[in-house]
Amino acid sequence: MANIEEKVEKLLKPTIENIGYDLDDVEYAKEGKNYFLRIYIDKPEGIDLKDCETVNDAISDLLDEANYIKEQYFVEVSSPGIERVLRKDKHLEQNKGKEIAIKLFKKDTLGNKEYEGTLKDFDEEYILLEEDIKIERKSIAQIKTVYDWD
Repeated sequence: MANIEEKVEKLLKPTIENIGYDLDDVEYAKEGKNYFLRIYIDKPEGIDLKDCETVNDAISDLLDEANYIKEQYFVEVSSPGIERVLRKDKHLEQNKGKEIAIKLFKKDTLGNKEYEGTLKDFDEEYILLEEDIKIERKSIAQIKTVYDWD
């Protein structure tokens, strides 16, 4: 059985794309006592508040009718951001050759808990950075893009 994120993504993707946006990701998380369903949207020229309102209005009834989530939850529609989290293979593929930051769950055998470098390649087991750094995916807590603020 597909998890909530996969079910919601499959449900919402056609509607979101039909109104002119890309569905970048869906995240369902519990934070404290609250549950959040986060819908990340994108388009080439970027996302503003009006875009988030438009998508929220288009998906609200769909979510209510599908009733996938039994708990009370909050829906958040937003851009994935400038320094976006890369959770899926499609995100990694889109960012090959770009600078990324990797945080590990715990220090590795070299004593590092964080790495930054250019994403060279990936497979089911490893992430490979240009600097010939090979990191096991099961040890990774988070991967995100790095924006050059200079």
